[in-house]
Amino acid sequence: MELNRRTVIAGAAAAGIAATTLGTGTAQAATGSPGRKPVRELFGKLADGTKVHRWSLENGGTRLKVLSYGGVVQTLEIPDRHGRHANVVAGFDTIDDYVAKSPYFGALIGRYGNRIGKGTFTLDGKSYQLSVNDGVNSLHGGAQGFDKHVWDVEPFTRGSDVGLHLHYTSVDGEMGYPGTLRTKVTYTLGRHGEWRIDYEATTDRATVVNLTSHVYWNLAGEGSGTIEDHELRIAASRYTPTDSGLIPTGELAGVAGTPFDFRHAKPIGRDIRAGHEQQVQAKGYDHNWVLDKGITAKPEHVATLRDPRSGRTLKIATDQPGLQFYSGNFLDGTLTGTGGRTYRQGDALCLETQHFPDSPNHAAFPSTVLRPGQTYRTTTIHTFGS
Repeated sequence: MELNRRTVIAGAAAAGIAATTLGTGTAQAATGSPGRKPVRELFGKLADGTKVHRWSLENGGTRLKVLSYGGVVQTLEIPDRHGRHANVVAGFDTIDDYVAKSPYFGALIGRYGNRIGKGTFTLDGKSYQLSVNDGVNSLHGGAQGFDKHVWDVEPFTRGSDVGLHLHYTSVDGEMGYPGTLRTKVTYTLGRHGEWRIDYEATTDRATVVNLTSHVYWNLAGEGSGTIEDHELRIAASRYTPTDSGLIPTGELAGVAGTPFDFRHAKPIGRDIRAGHEQQVQAKGYDHNWVLDKGITAKPEHVATLRDPRSGRTLKIATDQPGLQFYSGNFLDGTLTGTGGRTYRQGDALCLETQHFPDSPNHAAFPSTVLRPGQTYRTTTIHTFGS
């Protein structure tokens, strides 16, 4: 394994396959009792007739609905300070909308989350040309990334936890990436309602890997309006400035004295129109924060998001070295969500745990190389409160 590439050894959740359906039930509070077993239903079909299923999970007051298509988190409901549940993630009602126009709503991202400049990189002296789908660059794995495939899904219960194992095999050469990559992602709802994601992958040839989740959050409720009044804290003293194509320049710039300073919680809208050159070209925030903790052996708390109106909070813990904060800059009012409302600029945000964008082209960035015999492992935990 590369010396500067230390993936998490904290293991993925163990298997323990359970029945796929269960009759009517209610979520258990944080008592240690198991939550409701995953329930499967038909969500729709792709143009070639492939069935897409939706899985519903409940535990500890959190309700989660996941699609086999792209591992998409379609809805995630949590209570506010008065115990009233609301869906706090952006999404669509139909599979047709996800296929035709989704900006990665709720999806699993791979092989490489974020951007790779000009869709090229060199590994072990050989150059690779990837699928280009963001101007001249490759974004989120290319035109047919992991978000656009149907995953195999296995439900499980384990003690007081409930969850899903999702499997996808990316063949050698898919979207230009070398090696056959066998990927397993585990979604777990814990007894306190926390949502854990464990990623695991192996390869038969040297390749690059950077998996993440692309959930769009609005803690006031999906479709309720702007997230600019949400308060955000990120434990990062530096970030990676980008060029006009949103590709990192290679600099690790200090956040002090800039709109990128979220070391103390502040409303997202406070500095979003400050006129900083980086914000102008990104139309807001769309950058990678260099987490102060670096790569760690287990997930550590790195970000807190709070909605003052509802009292809902989201805390994110990860072992990864970076966090991409995207303020929903390209939502333009043309997409209608699960609640029947349109999404406009700044109506949702993303907090993507990851390695840095374009790492394969920056030797000084933590490596994203995975080789045969190694196992890629990483974990992100979302904890909710009110």
